[in-house]
Amino acid sequence: MSSSKPLRGVRILSLALNLPGPAALMRLVQMGARCTKINPPAGDPMQHYTPDGYALLHKGVGHKTLDLKSAQGQSTLHKLLPQTDVLLTSFRPSALNKLGLGWKALHKQYPALSLIEVVGAPGPLAEIPGHDLTYQAEVGLVNGMDLPPSLFADMGGALMATEATLKAVLSLKTTGQGSRHEVALSEAAAWLALPRQLRMTTPDGAVGGAHAGYRVYACKNGRVAVAALEPHFALSLCKAAGMPLAHPVKDLFKSETQQAIAAFFASKSRLQLDKLATAQDIPLLTLPA
Repeated sequence: MSSSKPLRGVRILSLALNLPGPAALMRLVQMGARCTKINPPAGDPMQHYTPDGYALLHKGVGHKTLDLKSAQGQSTLHKLLPQTDVLLTSFRPSALNKLGLGWKALHKQYPALSLIEVVGAPGPLAEIPGHDLTYQAEVGLVNGMDLPPSLFADMGGALMATEATLKAVLSLKTTGQGSRHEVALSEAAAWLALPRQLRMTTPDGAVGGAHAGYRVYACKNGRVAVAALEPHFALSLCKAAGMPLAHPVKDLFKSETQQAIAAFFASKSRLQLDKLATAQDIPLLTLPA
């Protein structure tokens, strides 16, 4: 990890609950920002369903508990805002406005304050309820009845919120004014799904299973994830499997090549394949069954 701290001295206040806000704070702390998290009296839901994860994501983050629906909570918040460079939220726009934290009101009262709004979908669609699962489903990342292996929309949104914070800091330095940035989780999901939309990861795509050098195969005592996509890696793999290639690109899309590589891996143990990867410079990783 880089030791650079581009956000050293930047003060960030977060009202963002659940995964995207906390995951963004983790990155922002790593970049040197001074981060404070404000939770409602009931706490962040993540504290209840993933307490260890919550603690990890908030390492180095200060905490305060405020009821923003009360006069006292509002008063305390507005004492903090003049000392804040970036406010991170995850409310729907209507809820943000009810709390008096809409962009127009904030910018008028605190001209140098920037607002990062994490929402479900952009613009007027931000009022429609949704979550990571619905945004992934919308862009084709939910297969069959299985849940996705990770919360891609939330984590992608966290990175986009981090990027938006960097934009806000740069803008403040050049204009002297705070700025508003909307981060939509649906757009984060769409960005991460782009390889799928381009058919790169569909079954007929090069990294979706059609290329014999980029697949998961069975071996004697487990599995092997092989990523010999470039021609020189593919040549090394096929040479090891005893299958010379006439054409290192076209031949990798032939069923007979895939069958030969599958047979080769099936005859080897994980230890043998680990040694082969090192000796022949082949990008592969063995896994348990």
